[in-house]
Amino acid sequence: MSRRVILVGANPGVRLFDDDTVTAYASVWMVDWSIRGAGTAVVLWHDGVVRVVSEEADLADWLTDYFVRSFPEVAGLPWRRSAVERDAVEVSMDLATGLTAAAADIRIEMSGVLDRRQFTTDDFPLATGGHDLSLVIAPLRSATISVAGKALPGHVQVDDRPSSSAFLTTAEVWRAATVADDK
Repeated sequence: MSRRVILVGANPGVRLFDDDTVTAYASVWMVDWSIRGAGTAVVLWHDGVVRVVSEEADLADWLTDYFVRSFPEVAGLPWRRSAVERDAVEVSMDLATGLTAAAADIRIEMSGVLDRRQFTTDDFPLATGGHDLSLVIAPLRSATISVAGKALPGHVQVDDRPSSSAFLTTAEVWRAATVADDK
């Protein structure tokens, strides 16, 4: 089956936990090119509410609904989503040190790179079926998510592999056979 590139960029993310319960999830997008345009976005889940912040509303809607909602990190979480908040998203990412992202009153900080490795699959399930995905991933030791200056509860889970519930990605390429509303 022939597949074509639909997105090129990076999508670092973090899940915070209290024991085994997810307390917060953030997905940071830096899209260099996609079938819906380029730009940055932050998707934050906390207390059952999803906030999406970006200057590019169409892109942010697509990233949230087509990608993030299908990610295993959010499976089973209550998903009450608001409209895109139009605001600048500033991201600084370095595979040696970590990430800082700011969007509206949301701030995400991740640090302590544990490893860097390539990941590739030809069957990543999204809403419309399997997709090809290749990227470089860097699991991290620590992360915080703050809203209006207040840190959200929870901590990063790290294991021996090393893997972590906080990670950087780069060189991220998504490919699909067909995409609804292709532009």
